[in-house]
Amino acid sequence: MVLAHLGSSITRALVRMSSATVVDEKALGDCLNEITRALLQSDVRFETVRGVQANIRNIVSLDTLAAGTNKRRIIQRAVFSELCAMLDPGKPAFVPTKANKPSVVMFVGLQGSGKTTTCAKYARHYHRKGFRPSLVCADTFRAGAFDQLKQNATKARIPFYGSYMESDPVKIAVKGLETLRKEGSDLIIIDTSGRHKQEAALFEEMRQVAQATKPDLVIFVMDASIGQAAFGQAQAFKQSVSVGAVIVTKMDGHANGGGALSAVAATKSPVIFIGTGEHMDNLEVFDVKPFVSRLLGMGDVAGLIHKIQDVVMPAAAAADDQHQQPDNQLLAQLAQGGTLLTLRSMYEQFQYLLKMGPIGQLLSMLPGFTSELMAKGQDKEGQAKIKRYMTIMDSMTDAELDSTNPKLMNESRVIRVARGSGRQVKDVRAMLEEYKRLAKMWSKMKIPKNGKMSHLTQNMNIQHLIKNLPPQVLKQVGGIGGLQALMKQMGGNNDMTKMDPGGDRPPSKRR
Repeated sequence: MVLAHLGSSITRALVRMSSATVVDEKALGDCLNEITRALLQSDVRFETVRGVQANIRNIVSLDTLAAGTNKRRIIQRAVFSELCAMLDPGKPAFVPTKANKPSVVMFVGLQGSGKTTTCAKYARHYHRKGFRPSLVCADTFRAGAFDQLKQNATKARIPFYGSYMESDPVKIAVKGLETLRKEGSDLIIIDTSGRHKQEAALFEEMRQVAQATKPDLVIFVMDASIGQAAFGQAQAFKQSVSVGAVIVTKMDGHANGGGALSAVAATKSPVIFIGTGEHMDNLEVFDVKPFVSRLLGMGDVAGLIHKIQDVVMPAAAAADDQHQQPDNQLLAQLAQGGTLLTLRSMYEQFQYLLKMGPIGQLLSMLPGFTSELMAKGQDKEGQAKIKRYMTIMDSMTDAELDSTNPKLMNESRVIRVARGSGRQVKDVRAMLEEYKRLAKMWSKMKIPKNGKMSHLTQNMNIQHLIKNLPPQVLKQVGGIGGLQALMKQMGGNNDMTKMDPGGDRPPSKRR
């Protein structure tokens, strides 16, 4: 998880305080000292840390608390509240809407901060929400900038505009806006040259582009590894253009990301996303309270459900809109029970799981999860296995993928698929065993006649999550029954409570 070391350190401090025989000034002081060390080690500014410590002491006045008051809970709430305040600038950022005129968003940032890639990720995020985004390359300073944006846009299937001939970024930005508006784009994203606060000429260029395009939002993209220096850089950019939001990149594995986040918050600029990896989908919406909740091992179940729905619902909605006959038949069979699963359905479900990201990120949304509970490399190993199974299924015929007869895959077919996929025969057999376990559970499932395929798919994704839970985490949330109750309490999918917790614990399933 992002800032896992910081979260673990603060959580340990709170656990030690809670296990103390008497919560007095000494226990509180030890707890605050440990939290202070953790924040400083994560490169949070000293002034900010000192303010957090003072505010917690003001909130938790042990001498004035009435007898019988739960001091441990008050301290925990105070720590949570102050961490939220440290990361929250107190004002929302502009959110693109599908209005009469397209929203214009301009990206600015330091050289090498990952700005161009983040532009494509941002466009991809809103494309999945039903927008028609497009990209404009107004970076004429860096060689290869347009080629990079073009490659990223093509990969994400986003329209783009740029020029190899024109050297004036203002003219490119204006022409790009005009062209993409005519093409029906409702969200136009302008990528500008990377710059440093000491480069006056580039800052003037940035001001000219902003003045010519009049963006609805200016986003400052910042590398998390610069730590406390983020404060000065963010301030310099805000003084030149009206920065309305910040995206912090390269947050995967950087302990000093805490310094970057807190420094940006000190400039009163809201962080709207954090970059958590190199892939197009590795852009996480930054919401302060859920983020701190996950940081302290308290989970974010509502966010987990939303993340699953964000992947499942578009595909399910498309199927419902198109009234695809196979889905309607499958839904009718599920209403009666006894449905048989195909390998093609399992393949599609694996695609959903890969879109949701590493299992570790999903597990961090469950209460009680800490980084120590996830074995090193377990994320990559799980994703590698799914990709291996998909590669094997790519070498199968349509008849094999759509068959519900497990005996169809005889020895000669298994050998042929192994050769075609470049895998060993034992890998093909392992994939088929996984399929059989899924098919067994699938055949026992039954949903109401008016049920939604998206709900069913969501249940299957949660079942995959349960299978990959480390035993310590599952035990902490009260087993499968406790997790189901927690999902229901947090407003998750109520259909999950209708599933058989006593069956096999398979990875996942789809409609």
